[in-house]
Amino acid sequence: MTTAAVRVRGLTREFTRRRAQPRLALDAVDLTVEEGEVHGLLGPNGAGKTTLCKILSTVLLPTSGTALVNGFDVVRETKQVRQGIGIVFGGERGLYTRLTARQNLMYWSALYQQPTRVAKARVAELLERMGLLERADDAVETFSRGMKQRLHLARGLIGDPRTLLLDEPTVGMDPVAARDFRSLVAELRGEGRSILITTHDMAEAESVCDKVSLIDGGKVIGTESPRTIGGWMSKYERVRAQGVPEEVRAKLRALPGVSEVRVEDDEEVLVSVDAEGAAARVLRTLVDAGVSAVSTSRPSLEEVYLHVIGDRGLAVR
Repeated sequence: MTTAAVRVRGLTREFTRRRAQPRLALDAVDLTVEEGEVHGLLGPNGAGKTTLCKILSTVLLPTSGTALVNGFDVVRETKQVRQGIGIVFGGERGLYTRLTARQNLMYWSALYQQPTRVAKARVAELLERMGLLERADDAVETFSRGMKQRLHLARGLIGDPRTLLLDEPTVGMDPVAARDFRSLVAELRGEGRSILITTHDMAEAESVCDKVSLIDGGKVIGTESPRTIGGWMSKYERVRAQGVPEEVRAKLRALPGVSEVRVEDDEEVLVSVDAEGAAARVLRTLVDAGVSAVSTSRPSLEEVYLHVIGDRGLAVR
């Protein structure tokens, strides 16, 4: 039996505050990330994604349960865990903006106790890989958000980790940089690394992840393939149309799988569906009626959550 990159069983984390009810951030979470796998963690704000990443990176202690990373326990074997992971949290945390990109990475390599000659070569390699070599000796405070995020990725790789924890790694990246990031993830998988990535971007999850786990209210709801979740996105597709006569609207309401037909302020009709093939039936009805101003769109991840998990006041970042 091979060792999983991440194996979490019954993991619970409770936050207590003076004169306030304890808050359960993680509730008996079970999760497995196999070696060499890219595993996505999808969930709304406050679902517990970042808390889980912090426990796996030994920044937080669990209240109960167990978590192993590369076979090492995050509570009892913190040193071994830290030696085998790379961490990239979203935003600008962890960068020293008055230092240059090269100085930032040299500092982090020193924390990994890498010999200076090895560190210099590793830093130069990562700067080139991230497209930052030409700006390597500029202060980080002059970087764009996308460049800072690429520097974060370089920092996460400085210790040549077996397992990467990426928390919203494409925040602030433009579409081109985000596409390059996805190519980088494929390269890292090809090198045999294991990756746990949190994201709310379904296109990102579909393009880079082998499996995706849905988390809500501190509980893992289920683990599916990106194709399955992409199918949910298609299932709840929406159709917009203009110039739809009332008699056609009535036909649309009667179609199986149509959950709502709403007329908006500009007389545009929005048709929501909740069954496979329903969008195609709606389009066929509109075209047959001579309606030509028609478009389709996918629902947001938040809307899919509302359908699949239920309306619990979810808000997706």
